[in-house]
Amino acid sequence: MSDERLAIASGELQLEGVLQLPEGVGAPIAGVVVCHPHPLYGGDMWNDVVEQVCRELQASGLAALRFNFRGVGGSQGEHGAGVGERDDVWAALDVLRSRAEIDSARLGLAGYSFGGGVALNAGPAAGVKALAAISAPPRMIDFTAMRGFEIPVLLIAGDRDEFAPADTLPQLAIALGAKAEVTIVPGADHFWWGHARELRKGVGEFFARALAAS
Repeated sequence: MSDERLAIASGELQLEGVLQLPEGVGAPIAGVVVCHPHPLYGGDMWNDVVEQVCRELQASGLAALRFNFRGVGGSQGEHGAGVGERDDVWAALDVLRSRAEIDSARLGLAGYSFGGGVALNAGPAAGVKALAAISAPPRMIDFTAMRGFEIPVLLIAGDRDEFAPADTLPQLAIALGAKAEVTIVPGADHFWWGHARELRKGVGEFFARALAAS
């Protein structure tokens, strides 16, 4: 497995990212952009949940691209309150599309917490084939942006998540359409302590299935 540090151009800003490829990439493979939690509360691409999801994708034979949103770590700019961050998501996806190792027809998008909300808000215009929102707080989601979702969507959270209450996910799934699915992990809170294995398995299997070569 290999990790490559790279730069992502989001408008006039340069963002930092890490592309993780599985061992022995031959034919172009599917790839997933993974978004980190809220930067104003310490979130960045080195977050443990983000790292574990990326490693699981990599181990499943998929490429994973994580990056720091604008104003985070070595990324230029300032926090964009979730609006500028949508541009960052689209820019990261453009980087995946440009790579020879990646099948541009099999791209996915994932996000944790704030990153899950950004992923959902960016999703309809992202041109991806599948999307996973991990512990995405409903108050951060623009429900008007949900129109036009015609791709598989995974909504996954724990039943002890105080920021993304499990009982709100079925309503969100209905808003997203027939291809949205909900996974509730018993005992897991917003930070997934002690339940990372269930999270990795759920997200990894979802993307392996949704982005499988036809």
